[in-house]
Amino acid sequence: MPHEPSIGRVQLVGAGPGPADLLTVRALRAVEAAQALLYDALVGAEILDLAPAGCIRIQTGKRAGRTSMKQETINRLMLRLARRGLRVVRLKGGDPSVFGRVGEESAFLQGHGVPVEIVPGVTAACAAAAQFDFPLTHRGLARRVVFTTATVQDGTLVADWSAAADREATLAIYMGGAAAGELSARLTAAGRPASTPALAVESAGGPNARLRTGTLASLADLARSRDGGPVMIVVGEVAALAAHDGQASDRPARMAGRAS
Repeated sequence: MPHEPSIGRVQLVGAGPGPADLLTVRALRAVEAAQALLYDALVGAEILDLAPAGCIRIQTGKRAGRTSMKQETINRLMLRLARRGLRVVRLKGGDPSVFGRVGEESAFLQGHGVPVEIVPGVTAACAAAAQFDFPLTHRGLARRVVFTTATVQDGTLVADWSAAADREATLAIYMGGAAAGELSARLTAAGRPASTPALAVESAGGPNARLRTGTLASLADLARSRDGGPVMIVVGEVAALAAHDGQASDRPARMAGRAS
């Protein structure tokens, strides 16, 4: 469908894990030039304050376990604002291509003749690894990384956990805090030893991030949110590299106020 001459454009922008200094330069420029900003609940004031004073700001929710705006409503809002000729920024936590519904939104907008640009961001798994000094891949320990999400339906996990049997794969599990106990059981049943190193990072990338380390057997306790922040779970041999003494720990981010 051809683009209408007077129509605006939409940028689907990754806000990264929280701090403004983890935005990409392109993301920063997009926010600074936005005429309409639709942002997720996890995007903080530090980033929102970068938008121009006259920018339309609409909070869309999109936080696990909380009430949020329906995806169809968000799509229609972006379309309506673009048809007014505005530069629209859809600001998403992390990277828009990692569990950010970027494909759905892009297809909808382009199907209605709206030009779309996708701007990547730092995803939570990478932010956690950088902040707490562990790699996601490591020679001799981990040759692959699996990004997955813990989706619960009627109290049951609905993902395929066959990748858990691959001991050379690091599992980076998003939105898994509430289902950590069942995750532990599923991964163990799929072939991962209960002694496999595991960790959980709450509010990865932010100044209040906290690391808890242990094993797959203790995952339910590791992933319990203390402060209500989102929890990123990592299972695999590389998780042991974040816990230098090999014991369970609860460590804050190294630098107060900034991610490492």
